[in-house]
Amino acid sequence: MTTTKRTQIGTDSEDTAFTTARPRLFAIAYRMLGTRADTEDVLQDAWMRWHQADQSALQSAEAWLITVVTRLSIDRLRAAKAEREAYGGWWLPEPLVEAESNAPTPETAVELAGDLSVALLWVLERLSPEERAAFLMRQVFDQDYAEIAALLGKSEAACRQMVHRASDRVQQDRPRFDVSDDAHRDLLERFAEASRSGQRDAIRALLADDAHLVGDGGGKVPSFARIIQNAEQITKIYCELVRAMGNVRYQHARVNGEPGLLRYVDEKLESAQSFVIENGRIVGIYVVRNPDKLAHITA
Repeated sequence: MTTTKRTQIGTDSEDTAFTTARPRLFAIAYRMLGTRADTEDVLQDAWMRWHQADQSALQSAEAWLITVVTRLSIDRLRAAKAEREAYGGWWLPEPLVEAESNAPTPETAVELAGDLSVALLWVLERLSPEERAAFLMRQVFDQDYAEIAALLGKSEAACRQMVHRASDRVQQDRPRFDVSDDAHRDLLERFAEASRSGQRDAIRALLADDAHLVGDGGGKVPSFARIIQNAEQITKIYCELVRAMGNVRYQHARVNGEPGLLRYVDEKLESAQSFVIENGRIVGIYVVRNPDKLAHITA
């Protein structure tokens, strides 16, 4: 009861400070946790702690909030690890989707600043919670090692080692290729048209020989029990969907800050898809079909 009362009587300046920092806090928590619900829960918990804190003693409101949100995210991710190990199939992050035509708001621009791609978050799932935090704070949010050490309660040397290990793992599992939005969108336009009409040769021509596909159905809709690592099989999957479903439509959208596709079957959203492109071909496809992760996406 005490907590509820204190959160209700926060001053305007307290609320303004939190609101100003909120886009950055969302960006940190989402990259740590990969779901909107967990992110919002962490931000709510941080907001309550913010109103309980002696703010007159704080040197920097934003630094304090970043520390609290990061530590809360580490704790929540530790708890989520067991749940994700028991998850029905492969676990992919809940996609953040915007219409291609929408210009990002200043708040959204902060949330999406830096790499937010589904492919990166997929790789980060292999890191420990503290490694993930150290990597993100250094490589995405450009914190210095003294700040990371204070945030994690470790020595600077230990934090440098964590970031180095995490960076090696990320580079090994997901090489970084810079592709312009225009080139990315153009390739997806051709892929969507070929997939919509079931043009086998056209689909195959857009896939690298070693392309892979990861599907997330969450145990609630059919998906793949293994990662598909064969361009011919991926081509067959997209062609068979058209034959089996008939009324398939693709819509362009920004998925986690990058050009992606929403697939509709009989005008019902069936999946959100992200792509990794190298040398003009698709090398990775991440398909989120779990309806719980699609529920927030509007047409």
